[in-house]
Amino acid sequence: MSRLLAIDYGKKRTGIAVSDPLQIIANGLTTVDTAKIFDFLKSYLAKEEVEKVIIGLPRQMNNEASENLPRIEQFADQLRKLYPNLDIGYFDERFTSKMAQQTMIDGGLKKKDRRNKALIDEISATIILQGYMESRRK
Repeated sequence: MSRLLAIDYGKKRTGIAVSDPLQIIANGLTTVDTAKIFDFLKSYLAKEEVEKVIIGLPRQMNNEASENLPRIEQFADQLRKLYPNLDIGYFDERFTSKMAQQTMIDGGLKKKDRRNKALIDEISATIILQGYMESRRK
């Protein structure tokens, strides 16, 4: 089997998470400067077999699109053009930043470390991927 890759796409930073090849466990991989995301993906996809890319879909509480949605759709369109054979999907990313913060608290990270926005983005991508994988099992 091949990996699943989740993306928490942001204006400045993009969190990345991947599954193991058996698609059982989601792991944070890294956070990339959004301006360099395609360079990162080119390198990663050349080394690893990825079955699907899951992009966090930003929605507000009333289910309306967030202000970041047009940027995410543009990113997904570019990704589809560069990798036409790659399956690309979306998964609701509501509350992932808050869940990432709570995960860091529960993990015992110091307050200073919890301010690391890159780490929050990576954990958010992991939460998106874990949620996607759990939804497939149901």
